[in-house]
Amino acid sequence: MPEVEIGKVSDFFARPVVAGIDLTGQLKVGDKIHIKGHTTDLEMVVQSMQIHNATVQEAKAGDAIGIKVTDRVRPGDAVYKVV
Repeated sequence: MPEVEIGKVSDFFARPVVAGIDLTGQLKVGDKIHIKGHTTDLEMVVQSMQIHNATVQEAKAGDAIGIKVTDRVRPGDAVYKVV
């Protein structure tokens, strides 16, 4: 399936397992994403998303979001939306 780059991981928090992402594209809850980096290769569906601790259903380019992830990701990893 084709993928479109929509951002980069800016932060990772082990508890809870959350990634901070700086978006360069649009993302909605329910979208399938692929996080890829030097040692990271993770595909998942976005279950929930927050901006400044407020739950949101969608975010746009320029937003800094937090999402729950299923495994460790690293700052600098690229985030792709599977279309």
